[in-house]
Amino acid sequence: MTESNLARVLQDDPAPAAGDGEAFVVFTPSGRRGRFKLGTPVLEAARKLGVDIDSVCGGRGICGRCQVDVNQGSFAKFQIESRSDNLTRPGAQELRYAEKRGLVDGRRLSCSARLVGDVVIDVPETSQVHRQIVRKRAEARVIDIKPILKLHYIEVREPDMHDPSGDFRRLCESLREQWPDWGIAQDVSCDLPVLVDLQKALRKGEWKVTVCLREGRRVVAVWPGFREKIYGLAVDIGSTTMSAHLCELATGEVVASGGVMNPQIRYGEDLMSRVSYVMMNPGGEVELTRVVREAINHLATEVAAEAGIAREDIVDLVFVGNPIMHHLLLGIDPTELGGAPFALAIDTAINLKAAELGLTLHPDARVYGLPCIAGHVGADTAAVILSEAPHNQDAMTLIVDVGTNAELVLGNRHRLLAASSPTGPAFEGAQISSGQRAAPGAIERVRIDPETLVPRFKVIGSDLWSDEAGFENEIRRTGVTGICGSGIIEVLAEMFLVGILRTDGTIDGAAAARSPLIEPDGRTFAYRLTPEVAIVQNDVRAIQLAKAALYAGARLLMDKMGVDSVERIILAGAFGSHIDTKYAMVLGMIPDCRLDRVWSVGNAAGTGARIALLNAEARREIETVVRRVEKIETAVEPRFQEHFVGAMAIPHATADYSNLAAVVTLPARTAGEVSSAGEGGGRRRGGRRGRGIE
Repeated sequence: MTESNLARVLQDDPAPAAGDGEAFVVFTPSGRRGRFKLGTPVLEAARKLGVDIDSVCGGRGICGRCQVDVNQGSFAKFQIESRSDNLTRPGAQELRYAEKRGLVDGRRLSCSARLVGDVVIDVPETSQVHRQIVRKRAEARVIDIKPILKLHYIEVREPDMHDPSGDFRRLCESLREQWPDWGIAQDVSCDLPVLVDLQKALRKGEWKVTVCLREGRRVVAVWPGFREKIYGLAVDIGSTTMSAHLCELATGEVVASGGVMNPQIRYGEDLMSRVSYVMMNPGGEVELTRVVREAINHLATEVAAEAGIAREDIVDLVFVGNPIMHHLLLGIDPTELGGAPFALAIDTAINLKAAELGLTLHPDARVYGLPCIAGHVGADTAAVILSEAPHNQDAMTLIVDVGTNAELVLGNRHRLLAASSPTGPAFEGAQISSGQRAAPGAIERVRIDPETLVPRFKVIGSDLWSDEAGFENEIRRTGVTGICGSGIIEVLAEMFLVGILRTDGTIDGAAAARSPLIEPDGRTFAYRLTPEVAIVQNDVRAIQLAKAALYAGARLLMDKMGVDSVERIILAGAFGSHIDTKYAMVLGMIPDCRLDRVWSVGNAAGTGARIALLNAEARREIETVVRRVEKIETAVEPRFQEHFVGAMAIPHATADYSNLAAVVTLPARTAGEVSSAGEGGGRRRGGRRGRGIE
C-alpha cells in the first residue's frame, strides 16, 4: 500500500482501489472471518459476513449501537497480529459521538472505523441484534442440605468496668452458652473484616446479633438484630458461557439465576486458542483472568438485584470449570496445560477468600473450587460426577458433557474412567456457514418429508412449526437468522434418513432429481433449508469431525473398561440438554444404547456446584472420589485415531447400532461409502431413500 493511499484511509477517505491490498478480519464470538479491501468499514465487513451487529442510524455515527472492541496481540489460530492501529483513527463523527454520549474505553463505532490491517474484532453482547440465549435455568434436583455456614441469633453480655474481656471473647462465650448442642468449638476464630465491624454491629443491635458461623469454628459475619437468611453463589465457568445460581443456604432454594457469554471468547473460540494467545502475548493471562473475574462480579450483581438483596449478602461461592478456566480464574498461567504432559498447578480443592480473587461479595466471603481430575479433565467434570453419582451405581454408565471440549466419564461403583475429546465449536454453530449460537430467529428443530424432501422447522422464539398458521407473524421481528447447534444435528440426521446425505457424509447430488432444494455448490451440493439458510458440504464435514472425536473418546474409554456396550448414557451440559437423543445417535455422536436409557440432564456441572455449595459432606465426598478416577489421555492413545476414522461415517463405518435400528429405519451401509468416510470425500452415487423419525 502506498503512503498516499494510507493517508487517505486514515483520514476516512473512500476505500482505496482494488489491488491496493486487503485486510483479514475475524469477528468474535461468531468466529466469522474474511478478507476485505483496505478502507472497508468494519460494519460493512460484518454485514457481508453475516455477523450480528446492531445499527439503526444507517451508519451515520448517531445511534452508537454498533460499538465493537478491538483485540490486541498475536492470535496464532488466525496467524495474525491484531492491533488497534489496524483500524483508522476516530474521525469527526466518532469523536462527536464520544464527546456527546461517551464510548466505553477502547471501543469503536464499527460504522466509522475502517480496516487498515489485519484485526480481530469482538462484538459485545450489547451490540448484538439477536443476543445469545444463555441456558441458565437451575435443574430441578432434590439436594440434601448440610450447610457449611449456619446462623445463630444470640444476646451478648455487655462490657463493664470490672470485666476487661473483649467484645469478640464475650460473643464466643454467648455462642457456646446459648447454642450448647451445636458443636461450637472452644477456639472460635474470625478474620479481620469481622473485627472491623463487630463493635458497631453489637451496639446497633443493642447486644442482640445474628452470627454466621462456618463449620462451628469460624465467625464469617455479625449482623445487628435478627437475620434469617444468608446466600451463596454456585458458578459454572464454561469456555463459551458462564452461569450462576444464587441459593438461600438454609433451604437450598434457587432465588435467582443468570448467565453470560464468557468474555474470554474474544481471545479464542476454544481452550487451546486461549492458551496460544497467552503463549504469543506475554502477560496475556492477566487479561484473561481479569475479564473472567469481572464476569463473575457482573453475574453476582445481576442475580442479587433479581433476588432483591445486596451483593454483600453473598457469603459463600463455589465454582467449577475446566482446568484452563480453573487456572485462569485463580490467576495461574495455563501454558503448561497447552502441551504434554498437561501438568496442573494444583489438583486438590481450593479454599480462598473471595477478596483474593477480586470478587466483591461479603467482605469475609469464601470461595471453594472443586478439585480437578487431570490436565484436560477439570472441576466441571468432578461436579458432573457429584451430580450424577456414577460411583454409586451398578449400571455401566457413560456421561458425556457436550461442549467445545467434551468431557466423558465411564464407569460404575467399581471403577471410573475419564477423558476429554476436542470436539471444537461446530456443535454450537461456529464453523457452520449459516451457523450461530442460540438466539431468537435461530432454527433449532428440523423435520424433512421423506417423499418431497421439503423441510419444516422451528426457530427459537416461537412455539410454532414453520408450516403452522401464524408462524410468519410470530417471527416477523427476528426472521430466520441462521441455525444453532441442535438444529444442525437434527437437519443432518434428517438428511441422512431421507437419502440426501450418504453414509460417508457427502450430499448426494442424485437427490436433486427428487427436489430442487438440492442445489449445485461448486464441485459439491447443498441442501436449501430456507431462503436464508443452506447446508453445504463443509458444514457436514465440520459436524463429522466433531462427532467422530466425541464417539472416539467414548469408544476408547469402553476399550479401557473392557466393555462392548453401555447400559446408560447421560448427556450433560446446557447444549446437551437441547439435543434430541435419537438424532444424536443417528449421527453417531454416541455409542448404541437403548433409547429409553439415554437422557439429558441439563447443566450437571452447575448442579454439582450447587450440591457442593449446600452440602459440606459433598465437598469431602467429591475430593475422595476424584482420586479414584483414572484419566485416559486421548492424545497419546493409538486406538483413538482408529476409532475416529470409523466414526466419520454416519452413524459409523462398522459399529452395530441394533438398538437404534429397532426404532429408526436406517439407510443401508455400502462398502464404497464407508471406506470414503474417513478420507473426507468419496464419489457421488445414486440417491437412496430412508424414513425419518416420527
